[in-house]
Amino acid sequence: MPIDVIDLRSFYNSSLGEVARRVVQKIVRERFSNCTGYSILGAGYATPYLEVFREEAVRVLAFMPAEQGVMNWPPSGLSSSALVETTAMPLPNSCIDRALVVHALEITEHPHALLSEIWRILTPGGRVIVVVPCRSGLWARLDRTPFGHGRPYSRAQLGELLRETLFSPTYWAEALYIPPFKRRTWLHAASFVEKFGGSLSLPWGGVLIVEATKLLYRPVGARRQEQYAMPSRKPVLAPEPAGVLPA
Repeated sequence: MPIDVIDLRSFYNSSLGEVARRVVQKIVRERFSNCTGYSILGAGYATPYLEVFREEAVRVLAFMPAEQGVMNWPPSGLSSSALVETTAMPLPNSCIDRALVVHALEITEHPHALLSEIWRILTPGGRVIVVVPCRSGLWARLDRTPFGHGRPYSRAQLGELLRETLFSPTYWAEALYIPPFKRRTWLHAASFVEKFGGSLSLPWGGVLIVEATKLLYRPVGARRQEQYAMPSRKPVLAPEPAGVLPA
């Protein structure tokens, strides 16, 4: 069941949510380091991570799923947020350069349709960053945070889903190695724990972060798979009309 937008806002206004935002945004910003002149879309609840792009991008949009609810963003000025059906976004083809999907893929009933829609609106060579709860992490097992809702993913599951929707994964990371507790000791140690966990590539990060590039063609292996899945068959014996003897 999707988490409500009010609960999402409350989480990111908390001390634990602020730590999670800083940790994830650091990686997002490293991957989308220069977005001058770009159009950027956040799908799901991505507003905590979009503010950094507003000064350099041509436009920054925040699309929130209808089942989750919507809030005005940014807080001042003209609104750039909208309540949409994330599998049928009100945008033309190839109009977005960068997309960020957060609190969306794990809660939608149609993950293939969501990523296919992201593929449709991305420009050729456009890139997307997807953030999802990690199946092996502690955050996915406790529903006290938004990352404890919906379906968590393993790296293999997420990679297969991206390839099926014509994306090529180019970068993988895990984050949120700190436990999802509000104790000050853990919150103060967050930077050290994240650095330690990331340097050792420990397999129990709270979220998976993957960057992928839009492909304009289906990989050869996929075409061969389709070809072998439905082999052409010929009858062993050619039927003859009844009552007619062969010459």
